[in-house]
Amino acid sequence: MGANAIVLDGFLDEETVPGDPRGSTARFRIFVSPTDERTDEMVLPCTVTDPAMAAAVLQDLIPGDKLRVTGYFRVPRTPDEPIWLAVTALELLQTAPQHTGPGDAITAMLERYGPYVCYIDADTDEVPVWTETGAWVGVADTPADIAELLDSYEQHHGVGGD
Repeated sequence: MGANAIVLDGFLDEETVPGDPRGSTARFRIFVSPTDERTDEMVLPCTVTDPAMAAAVLQDLIPGDKLRVTGYFRVPRTPDEPIWLAVTALELLQTAPQHTGPGDAITAMLERYGPYVCYIDADTDEVPVWTETGAWVGVADTPADIAELLDSYEQHHGVGGD
């Protein structure tokens, strides 16, 4: 690892995508939350140019996997370019939980909102919410009400606190 390389832990935000038509590069986004402060959260675009690592990223990772990425920031040259991380090493720290129903169709999943975890089930509108440490937050009436529930919880317990 070079002197300017950084190491970040985060969660795979969404499906990985090929960076080129041959699939010899890959792109993905990780959700990074270094503190319990919601203002410190970010979604960081990442690229992998090593063909073997790109193949593993495209075939083995699923949204919600916890990753440790090592790489170098690429700073934008113009205001309309994004900042991104050129990944030189990647480690899978924890696989995302999988909830399956009949015929292996995904019927429910865990969704992360910074230091919060929500259980979203396709069979109901209600969304139970906990902190990542397991403290009960409450139940949102619908997925659209999660932000309001989290705001209320933080007002009563401190920002991101248990």
